[in-house]
Amino acid sequence: MAVDDTGAPGGRSGAPPPEDGDDTIALRLEQLIIGADRQYTPFQAARAAGVPMELASRFWRAMGFPDIGQAKALTEADVLALRRLAGLVEAGLLSEPMAIQVARSTGQTTARLADWQIDSFLEGLTEPPEPGMTRSEVTYPLVELLLPELEEFLIYVWRRQLAAATGRVVQAQDDAEMVDRRLAVGFADLVGFTRLTRRLEEEELGELVEAFETTAADQVAAHGGRLIKTLGDEVLFAADDAGTAADIGLRLVETLGENPTMPELRVGIAFGTVTTRMGDVFGNTVNLASRLTSIAPKDMVLVDGALREELTAGGDAPRSEKEVDAADAAHAGFRFALQPLYQRPVRGLGIIEPWLLTRRS
Repeated sequence: MAVDDTGAPGGRSGAPPPEDGDDTIALRLEQLIIGADRQYTPFQAARAAGVPMELASRFWRAMGFPDIGQAKALTEADVLALRRLAGLVEAGLLSEPMAIQVARSTGQTTARLADWQIDSFLEGLTEPPEPGMTRSEVTYPLVELLLPELEEFLIYVWRRQLAAATGRVVQAQDDAEMVDRRLAVGFADLVGFTRLTRRLEEEELGELVEAFETTAADQVAAHGGRLIKTLGDEVLFAADDAGTAADIGLRLVETLGENPTMPELRVGIAFGTVTTRMGDVFGNTVNLASRLTSIAPKDMVLVDGALREELTAGGDAPRSEKEVDAADAAHAGFRFALQPLYQRPVRGLGIIEPWLLTRRS
């Protein structure tokens, strides 16, 4: 139900656009993608779905769609989606707040995906192949070909991710762990990014950010972690165990360090109880990881005492070098080395003792 500046799906106000020029192509594309014609005002759509207008408005806003007054801009697909979501509430499968949360999380995720596909994907593919052709003339047949394939792929990836997330929940020790879990949380931050934004051209800056995010996402996924979110010059990741998170942090430094165009990297990792909401993570553990990142030396990884305890308890790192000297036979089992740094106060978190994490050769 996103609407354009005239009130049709795509923007923010009044009545549907006149059907001429680019507006005609926009309407044809909308019909192709949604698979239905505009025929309902919001009130008519809510009534057709058998849903109170107030609840319908809450669902639509949660999905990120703006108010459009009473423009006739909705389709049978909007009615069906509304009926399905309200039906889950009526059947007792979802509470109303949970249904709102489902709408919000789905809307936020797919809005970002759609923006990326248009900005980066379709824009590059719809360059007119011949003089005199417009981008719009190329877009329609391309979307017609890509739409079913992308739809199938989206469903496949979603099911795979849902299966992985469900598996993590099932393995939780108790119900509390489904929301408040003990995880390793890490931030990786590009050094001097603000200076780069003033020095680089927009296209160069975009390419650098894309290279950073792509490399980080690949390394996190390949080695058993989960990328929580990207923030341009920073990524947030999580892992179920300390050893996985430590390995990811070091691999990020090592891999990005091989790229001469990439700035230095700082990584901070903490271990502890984390609250999860809509795919994001919150709590003191996350705050501590962020603080560790801000004080980490360039191209280094800092961890907190709790993560260090997890590494030593799991046999991934010795408690001290004396332990290594006393048991050379066990040396081969140690993957990491930990060096204590000076304790320091951190605002809101008290005194912390960071540990410098390195890979044991």
